[in-house]
Amino acid sequence: QVQLVESGGGSVQAGGSLRLSCAVSGYIGSYYTMAWFRQAPGKEREAVAVISIGGGFTDYADIVKGRFIISQDNAKNTLFLQMNSLKPEDTGIYSCAAVSGIERTRRFVAGRYNYWGQGTQVTVSS
Repeated sequence: QVQLVESGGGSVQAGGSLRLSCAVSGYIGSYYTMAWFRQAPGKEREAVAVISIGGGFTDYADIVKGRFIISQDNAKNTLFLQMNSLKPEDTGIYSCAAVSGIERTRRFVAGRYNYWGQGTQVTVSS
């Protein structure tokens, strides 16, 4: 059984940084794709960063490029999201997600992912 558990959310002032973690347990596959999504109040969930485990690519939504970095620690089965230069519009619930296989075409589509964490709140104040 695959489980994803996020941590690291919190409150920060604009311009600050946070690092989110997603602990992965269970077997997803030899190659798989993981992503961070976020959802702000009253808005649809949106992808912010994607990484392929074994596939050699990362990708970011335009709104976070140059500010967020997605990475993974295979030894500890943990996914990270380093968030720098945070803005109030980055506020939301951040969730990690996973799907077996290397997903390129629909990597930003939430419906493509079948494993999800419970989410962690990030609040950025101005």
